[in-house]
Amino acid sequence: MPNATAERLFHLASPAAQRNIGPIVEALRPLVPATGTVLEIAAGSGYHAAVLAAEHSHLTWQMSDLSDDAMTRMFEMQSTAGLANLPPPLRIDVTAQDWGVKSISAILCCNMIHIAPWQAAEDLFAGAARLLSPSSPLLLYGPFSVDGAHTSESNASFDAGLRARDPSWGVRDSREVDGLANSSGFKLEQTITMPANNMIRVYCRTG
Repeated sequence: MPNATAERLFHLASPAAQRNIGPIVEALRPLVPATGTVLEIAAGSGYHAAVLAAEHSHLTWQMSDLSDDAMTRMFEMQSTAGLANLPPPLRIDVTAQDWGVKSISAILCCNMIHIAPWQAAEDLFAGAARLLSPSSPLLLYGPFSVDGAHTSESNASFDAGLRARDPSWGVRDSREVDGLANSSGFKLEQTITMPANNMIRVYCRTG
């Protein structure tokens, strides 16, 4: 467990969040800003947000999502965590022109762009471009293919299952995401290999 909050809130997390929280905390430690607010898009249950808020008491960790179920779970997580730097969640639709937030120092988005139409990735970068200052990071976590090839058989099977559920979904390719980033005023700064064939891709505003 990365911290006591992670253990205390463990029962409120999904199995996937329970498994990956430790590596995510370790990977993000040198990447988050020194001050300000981190906006987490598609925060789901809010477990990552609560644990990361406890880990980084110098930052405000603003969780957000769109679905009613996620909002209910995030409010429960925020209430149970009782952290001063974990405010109530926001309902944010990335396709909106105004997300209702400002003064954001970083954006984290875990496991969203592969279970949404490509338009959601485009709108995520567009929103990040409106909110983030130069050198501020957009941090994407999840599975990616690399140069048109899956990194594992499990990711290939996962991608096929996603596309069977909805043809507009699917594991995104690094070249496509990097191209979108460049056209949105971002560049890839770093790629971190994570457990279970996931990655963290760090994009920063180019100015």
